Order: sequence, then structure tokens, then C-alpha cells
Amino acid sequence: MAVTNQSSRLRVARAMYAQRFPGEDVSALTMQQLRGREGARVRKVYRDAAAEHGVEWRRRDYRPDDFSAGDPINQALSAATTCLYGITHAVIVALGCSPGLGFIHTGHDRSFVFDVADLYKAEIAIPVAFAVAAREPEDVSGETRRAIRDAVHDGRILTRCARDIRSLLLPDEPEDAGDDWDVVELWDGASRRVAGGVSYGDEVDVPW
Repeated sequence: MAVTNQSSRLRVARAMYAQRFPGEDVSALTMQQLRGREGARVRKVYRDAAAEHGVEWRRRDYRPDDFSAGDPINQALSAATTCLYGITHAVIVALGCSPGLGFIHTGHDRSFVFDVADLYKAEIAIPVAFAVAAREPEDVSGETRRAIRDAVHDGRILTRCARDIRSLLLPDEPEDAGDDWDVVELWDGASRRVAGGVSYGDEVDVPW
């Protein structure tokens, strides 16, 4: 399992960071260096989004136990990231992966969810949150959820997320190796199998 092997875990973590830094060589960077670079990148994304949408920005400031305690932009960011976590969690579970076995994050039952969601946070969650906050809606949370829904659909995030997880965990397999993932068969005795999703009720007489 890649997450329990240190060299494999570092490979996946670097691949995740490389996806966030297209065109940059991160193959020789330590985890500490990668975290520092990621922190600087995210701060710049916040500043750029604030300038683009004319939203006053100081810092990320929120209370997990009190959504209303944050200002509108922090409320929008919390709502956007929560939506993104839910979406990536669904994909991870659908693929049969463990949400808790993270490569960058650790010690939480959704560590892998946070890892994967971070691949799209700067592309989806942050821009959407600032765009919503700029409109100053009465229902920040609702507006943000609907905007995230549209952005996820337009960006084909579900498809990309499934593809990215597979390429991160199984980098040596060809792109089309998973084309038959959704083919379900039924055991028919011995070594025989039949297609799933078919009603076989007409083949036998039943006593009811």
C-alpha cells in the first residue's frame, strides 16, 4: 500500500504538489519545502482573487463550530471548501479508496479527502467564494453551494477527480485500463459468469 511505504508515499505527495505547480520540477523538494511553496502559492491565489473581485481580504479566519462568526468572504470560503470535500469524498468512496489514508494530510478520518480536494481548491473553491462574496448575497452559504455545483459541472471535476486519483495511485497503468470498472457480473456457478443488470426471473419457475 503506497501510503504505508515511505518512498511511495513521498512519490504520491510530490505528484500531488506537481499537479498544483504545473511546469515546475518538484522531484527533489522535501515535504517541508513543498509545504512552504504551497503556502506561498495559496496566499497569492487569495490575494489575486480578492483584487479581481474587489473583495477586502485580510486572512483566512473561521471557527469550525460557528459558521456565522466569519465575515462574508470567510463564510463563502468555508461553504465552498465543505462542498469540495463532500464531492471528493464521494468520488474516493466510489472508487473503493480509503478516505482516511492521506499522503500529505494525516491523523484524520478524511485525510485523503483533504489531499484530493486541495488539487482543485485554487481552481474551484477560492475563485467561486470570492465571486460570491463580491455580490454580497443575503444567503452566502446557499449562493456558494449553487455556484460550486455549477463550477464542478462546467469543470468536469467528478471525471477529472476519478482520473487523477487513479493516476496518482496507479501511475504505471495505461489511461484506459479502467474502462471496464462499471461492468458488473454475477457468479453463475463454478467458473461461469453472466452479465449483471439483467432480470433473469423468466428463466425459472418460482413458487410465488
